[in-house]
Amino acid sequence: MTLKSFLAAGAFVAASAVAMPAMAGETLDAVRDRGELRCGVNTGLAGFSNPDSEGNWQGLDVDVCKAIAASILGDPEAVSYTPLTAQQRFTALQSGEVDVLSRNTTWTLTRDTSLGLHFAPITFYDGQGFMVPKDLGVESVHDLSGATICVQPGTTTELNLADFFRANDMDFEPVVIEDFEEVNAAYFAGRCDAYTTDSSGLASVRSTAPDPSAHMILPEIISKEPLGPAVRQGDDEFFNIVKWVVYALIEAEEYGVNSENLEEMRETSENPGIKRLLGAEPGMGEHLDLETDWAYNAIEAVGNYGEIFERNVGPDTDLGLERGINALWTDGGLMYAMPVR
Repeated sequence: MTLKSFLAAGAFVAASAVAMPAMAGETLDAVRDRGELRCGVNTGLAGFSNPDSEGNWQGLDVDVCKAIAASILGDPEAVSYTPLTAQQRFTALQSGEVDVLSRNTTWTLTRDTSLGLHFAPITFYDGQGFMVPKDLGVESVHDLSGATICVQPGTTTELNLADFFRANDMDFEPVVIEDFEEVNAAYFAGRCDAYTTDSSGLASVRSTAPDPSAHMILPEIISKEPLGPAVRQGDDEFFNIVKWVVYALIEAEEYGVNSENLEEMRETSENPGIKRLLGAEPGMGEHLDLETDWAYNAIEAVGNYGEIFERNVGPDTDLGLERGINALWTDGGLMYAMPVR
């Protein structure tokens, strides 16, 4: 074989490898065989994952699960939800009890490298804060030296709390309670002076108080808490699906595609990016071992990222959160989708 023919053969092999469609992994096969996605969620965090009065799960994290199920199975309701405490969540994912963890979980170096997990794109950028009763007369976290503080164990919250008070030469007494409902009850019963967790979580907890106006969230944010879904390492095919479903929801908002106009956009848009996203120009699905309309199904089920945010935690909800850093990058936020192309 001449050098020229050898190089040509090598180029053909390389091109063939790139062009090969994705092969189904173990998790994807299991989801299809059972006809259901198993999703690990919080035991009950309003706005993110919480069952309504009829037992139907709702929230931003829940919508991510529905979008994944819609992209794989064509049915956003083909999901079983497993409520997990902070202590239980990683073991449940590692053991295969759930396929994906969509449960206000912070992406950190140690979790990414030592727990056998892959974190998909961030679905909510957050930071740790503190909530206090207004009648305590506290205006800043720096006024909390010597305070008793409610916190859940097995969380970045617990570690950040200790780091912050140590760095600021302040004393505190932790009231450590694992169960989410119990720690909420302890705070509202006055067992601790303050409650600390992600700021979004504080807004969620305050919304369930007998009198939400009696509690205030202090202005300081003491940490970075990038929250998003996680999957097991070792199954890159399923990781790719979860990753690109999240990106598709964000990119849909970037393109102005939403749950109400996506059919019209698929039929009439001349934008190549929109055509690829919605399957009018086929080819993207095969790289994920999914149907051509994988992203269309996800957006139809739950809307784009902006719709998900506004419906679950936005200004018109009980949580009343502004987009802030969770706005699109074009609006000064951090939400930025890798291109579906």
